[in-house]
Amino acid sequence: MRKFATLLLAGTVAVSALATAVYAQNPMVGGAAMYATRNIVENAVNSKDHTTLVAAVKAGGLVDTLQSAGPFTVFAPTNEAFAALPAGTVDTLLKPENKDKLVKILTCHVIGAKAMAADVAKMAMDDGGAHKVKTVGGCELTLKADGGKVTATDENGNVANVTVADVEQSNGVIHVIDKVLLPKM
Repeated sequence: MRKFATLLLAGTVAVSALATAVYAQNPMVGGAAMYATRNIVENAVNSKDHTTLVAAVKAGGLVDTLQSAGPFTVFAPTNEAFAALPAGTVDTLLKPENKDKLVKILTCHVIGAKAMAADVAKMAMDDGGAHKVKTVGGCELTLKADGGKVTATDENGNVANVTVADVEQSNGVIHVIDKVLLPKM
């Protein structure tokens, strides 16, 4: 019986270590573990740095879309990025009468493909240093990678730095950014 208990304990420790290793590959975001087996929404709701983004996704009616199969690349602005917008902007966008404008802004952060930072770097290098890509919202972003630093520039010239790259999801990847990307209005 003692041998069985020892083997059982050793097996449990091995499985636990394996599970930790699998999940350790993804960076923590907003103080929360991000699991590659969960979708974009399931992970985002756990990040204390993305409560504004989650509220906006809910107000825009995009939860079901971001829980679908994808694949998606989401450039996810932090609460600080939203707070840097002019005073009252977020409150105004969250009003039901501004849903179309909110959806346009949010979908300008989403690409209908999975693009890891290494993919962005290769695309940028292949295109002479900058790669233009259309978003789900119809906006055009310019992606650059220089020395391991990835940026996304919106149609207005606003540059968002990727602060946490390659957060794998079951339906794509999230790159945390420090600015809100805005479409030309």
